Amino acid sequence: MINSKKYSKVLILAAMFASSVAVIASAVAAGGLMPVSLGKAGTFAILSKSGITDVFRSSVTGDVGTSPITGAALLLTCDEVVGKIYTVTAAGPLPCTISDPSFLTMAVSDMEAAYTDAAGRTSPNFTELGAGEIGGLDFAPGIYKWSSPVTISRDITLTGGPNDVWIFQVAQTFNLANGIRVNLAGGALAKNIFWAVAGATTLGTNAHFEGIILDKTMIAVNTGTSVNGRLFAQTAVTLQMNTITQPR
Repeated sequence: MINSKKYSKVLILAAMFASSVAVIASAVAAGGLMPVSLGKAGTFAILSKSGITDVFRSSVTGDVGTSPITGAALLLTCDEVVGKIYTVTAAGPLPCTISDPSFLTMAVSDMEAAYTDAAGRTSPNFTELGAGEIGGLDFAPGIYKWSSPVTISRDITLTGGPNDVWIFQVAQTFNLANGIRVNLAGGALAKNIFWAVAGATTLGTNAHFEGIILDKTMIAVNTGTSVNGRLFAQTAVTLQMNTITQPR
């Protein structure tokens, strides 16, 4: 004869176990998110299709390139870049410019493919978080999606391990306020953080940013701001006395 009380207890424990398994499975799925492949663009700290302006003095660690615009639109000087400067013509910064239009064509194509990949990832973990105001939040690994502009008005933290991946899909503009920091915790790495932005990106003055910006339009970095990441723009990148360091 079945003891109804014991049977009910077993059912409750089974339900709790199933719920725990579902939570663990969800965490494993988020932890297993694949990073975005950058292809030939992967050595660049800054890559732009229509030019890079600069208010002296900036410091860039990593390769820099512009294509298809002429090298005359790349306004960094040789001593501001620890890396290679690629242009499609010899009109770029002298004497350090490397003219390699075929390599740049491949790199720009891979940059565009990376944006398409990041912006097109399905099944986001969160949508419309904070109605686009995400200041003060702590982000676990996963995919975050907004149809609105996104603003960071207070420091945020991305917490996870060295193999975890974050993808932020922004359908409009993206703004980091003056003096605000994007922080990493728990071993999270900037090379695994991707910001896919359809509108313009603006990083305010004296701020700090982490991650790879894949922007379908332009990226403006204001005075004194530092970036541990990459700036990939399908139009222009503007710098003002910034420090840009490619992630490792």
